[in-house]
Amino acid sequence: MFRTFLTMLGVIFAMVILVLLLGSANGMSNGFNKIFAGTASNSLFVWGQSTSEPYKGFERGRRIRYKVEDAEILKKQIPEIEVLAPRIELGSHRSVVSVYRNGQTSGSSVYGDYPEIDDITKKKLVEGRFLNQTDIEHSKKVCVIGEETYKLLFDKGENAIGQDIRINGVYFSVVGIYKPNNNINIDGENAVFIPFTTFQKAFNSGDRMGWMAIAVEAKTPVPLVEKQIKDILKTKYDIHPDDDRAIGSFDMSEIFNNINGFTMVLQGFSFFVGIFTLLAGVIAISNILLITVKERTKEIGVRRALGATPKVVKRQIVVEAIVLTAFAGLVGFAISVGILAIMDSMWGSGDDFPFVNPMISIPQFIISFVLMVGLSVLIGLLPANRAVKIRPIEALREE
Repeated sequence: MFRTFLTMLGVIFAMVILVLLLGSANGMSNGFNKIFAGTASNSLFVWGQSTSEPYKGFERGRRIRYKVEDAEILKKQIPEIEVLAPRIELGSHRSVVSVYRNGQTSGSSVYGDYPEIDDITKKKLVEGRFLNQTDIEHSKKVCVIGEETYKLLFDKGENAIGQDIRINGVYFSVVGIYKPNNNINIDGENAVFIPFTTFQKAFNSGDRMGWMAIAVEAKTPVPLVEKQIKDILKTKYDIHPDDDRAIGSFDMSEIFNNINGFTMVLQGFSFFVGIFTLLAGVIAISNILLITVKERTKEIGVRRALGATPKVVKRQIVVEAIVLTAFAGLVGFAISVGILAIMDSMWGSGDDFPFVNPMISIPQFIISFVLMVGLSVLIGLLPANRAVKIRPIEALREE
């Protein structure tokens, strides 16, 4: 009995390792998804830089500056673009940016935006609202500020909604306060967002556009759309076809694809290691059954002499292997789930470590359990075959 219990410990330990590895890999995958929640995985950012090749009479070093009309051209010519949000930053064409209130300044970045930007880089609102289409249509002098901007301009606990701040001498009413989503934070906490149309009028930016935030439909590869965008812009702005520096871009999907690839490899490695550990535990049960068969030689001989067929004897040994393995596996599963629950309570709600809900999925459990039982059947055949080879006469002679 004690020997059987020790053998079962091998399977219990193997199942604990398998579930812990798979659960931890899932927890990391969920953690990464939490970190990047609110950022479109199929997003792309495009901005103008300086040319590196002379072309059509233009010298190299020419600065490429986009216009608002470029956004409409791209949306019309590339149907795979779901969202295109033109953006402009105050500091991109003025050397000094002053965000001021009651003698306090914040040194904030100031962006002119459309409401669609929130579909690409989601802002978690603490109070109030984000920019809307009415703000754009009526060029309202409203703004959304970050938590850091609020702390620099307002007293602790002071209500900022409806209050005015001054940006380069122009007054704007605060309609919302946001904080980052703990993901890829493009704009930071110390930033101010105002309607794009208001930016144009208040700061005389005309039809200029700083850069574009773009979301591509889910089934379309982002690099394909990126190439189309660059080809269109190169033609419009007389950029050499081989000039790779004139148009800057950042493909956010690369980050997500790399992370997904990493988590898939991690899950595959975890399953690989766990299965071989489980195999070692099942082999231990096979060995103990071989010893059991040897000890029960007389019993098997009596059964054979009384008419038990080889199939019946073999089935008994295999069933023993399945029962021992399944019971040990379920015990190991229960232990590992408890450990994962403790790990989730310790790290799952934190923002510093990407680890959320580290549990295995139902398909993973079913595959693991079926594979474990299948291995026990195969391994159990070894002592079962040994048992049916015992001749009744020889077995009855043994003491």
